[in-house]
Amino acid sequence: MAKVAKKSGRKTQEPATRDYTIHLHKYMHKCQFKKRAPRAVRQIRRFAAKAMSTKDVRIDTKLNKFIWSNGIRNVPRRVRVRLSRKRNEDEEAKEKMFTLVQHVPVESFKGLQTETVRDD
Repeated sequence: MAKVAKKSGRKTQEPATRDYTIHLHKYMHKCQFKKRAPRAVRQIRRFAAKAMSTKDVRIDTKLNKFIWSNGIRNVPRRVRVRLSRKRNEDEEAKEKMFTLVQHVPVESFKGLQTETVRDD
């Protein structure tokens, strides 16, 4: 049997955009009321970093307003977000790519799946 050369190094990241539904309610389990909305923001940040494999995650102001819309205690159970991995234009930035997280308003969460969005 012939030996196959193993590829070394990581695959380069390309800009990409995907829609996800984040179930915030499961992250808020056993979380005291006054820490719910801040924790939701942190969990969205963590989710985006893991899904798009970037350390730099930027949350849009409309998404932040949606999370805080019911106050600090009553965070929405689910949120539909658009994660966009983009190139960092800043030359002295540590990371080459960053993720922008935007809110996607939906009527119902029934039957929604992760979708890749075409950039036009």
